Amino acid sequence: MLISNYQYLAVFTLSFIVVGALTPVMRKVAIKNNIFDLPNSTHKSHAIPTPYLGGIAIMLGVVLVSLLAVLLSTDVLGNLTLLLSVLIPALLLGLIGLWDDLKSLPAYPRLFAQSAVGVCISIILITTGTVGNPTGSIVLDVILTVIWIVGICNSINFFDNMDGGAAGAVAFSSLGIAFLAWNLEQSLLAGLALVTAGATFGFLIWNKSPAKIYMGDAGALFLGVLLATLAIRLDPITQSRAISLSIPLLLLALPILDTTTVVISRLRRGISIFQGGQDHLSHRLVNNGLTRKSAVIVLWLLCVLFVVIANLVSMLPFTFEVIFLLLGAIIWFALLIWFLKIPVVKKI
Repeated sequence: MLISNYQYLAVFTLSFIVVGALTPVMRKVAIKNNIFDLPNSTHKSHAIPTPYLGGIAIMLGVVLVSLLAVLLSTDVLGNLTLLLSVLIPALLLGLIGLWDDLKSLPAYPRLFAQSAVGVCISIILITTGTVGNPTGSIVLDVILTVIWIVGICNSINFFDNMDGGAAGAVAFSSLGIAFLAWNLEQSLLAGLALVTAGATFGFLIWNKSPAKIYMGDAGALFLGVLLATLAIRLDPITQSRAISLSIPLLLLALPILDTTTVVISRLRRGISIFQGGQDHLSHRLVNNGLTRKSAVIVLWLLCVLFVVIANLVSMLPFTFEVIFLLLGAIIWFALLIWFLKIPVVKKI
C-alpha cells in the first residue's frame, strides 16, 4: 500500500478535525448523563468533577478515518484485513475501559481482559507473520507479546493522571512510530500511526490544562493497544536483534518509566500496585516545585527526547546505534533514580 505524503497529511488532518469536533459533543453527552470523574478519593488530583467519554471521541475518530482511508485505497480487502486485526482488539479493550469508567470494575477483571486481548493479538501477529522482531520461538513470541500488550495498556492508563499528559505523550510517540514506519516503507503502519497522532492532538485541544474532558479508561486502553501493536509491528533495519528490540522500548520509554517508578515506589512502601495514588511522574514534578502545566510540558519534552533517540538508533550506522542506545538507557535509568528520590505527598 503506497501512500503519498499528501495522503499522510490528509489522514492526520482529518483525524485531528474529526476528534476535535467529536470531543465537545461527547462532553455534552457525558454532562447530560452525569458521567463524571469525581475528585472523591485521595489519588485524584483534579479539584472539580470532569466529564468522561473523551475516549469515545478518540475511538470513533480513529476508526472512521482509518476505514475511510482503507476504502479509498487500491487493495481494499488486504488493507482492511490488516487494519481490522489492529482495530478490533483495541476497540474491545476500549469498550471494557468504558464499562470500567461507568461501573468502576475491580482490578483483576480488567487485568484478565487485557491479558485475553493480548493473547488474541499475539495469535494474530504470529500467524500472519507481522511481528517486527520475532525471536524464532512461537511460545516466547506469544509470552513477550502478551506481556508487552498488557504492560503498555496499563502504562498508558497509569500515565493518564494529569491534564494533557497522556494525550500529548501518545501523540508524540505516535508521530515517532509514523516517521519510523514511513522511513521503513511500512505504509499502512505509518498511516495508522498518523491517524492516532491526529486523533490525540485533536483531543488535546479539550484535554490540556484545565481539562474540559477526560479520555477515561476507554481512551487509555484503546490507545494503549494501538501503540503497543504498532510499535511491535515495526521492522527496523539495525545491525543486531537486541538493538532492534530496544526501539519499541525507546518509543514508549516515558510511560514505561512512569509505571516502573510507581511500581517500585509502592513496593517499597508496602502498598498495592493496583491502587490509585499521587506518586506518578507528573505528581512528583509538581511536588518538586513545578506547576501542573509545566510538569506536563516537561513530560512531553522527555517523550520527544526518547522518540528522537529511537529514530536515531534506527537510522544511524552500527557504532552510532550503540552510542545512542546507551545514551537513551543512561538517561532513562538516571531519571528513574531521580524521580524515586522525589517525595510523595497525599494531595496536590
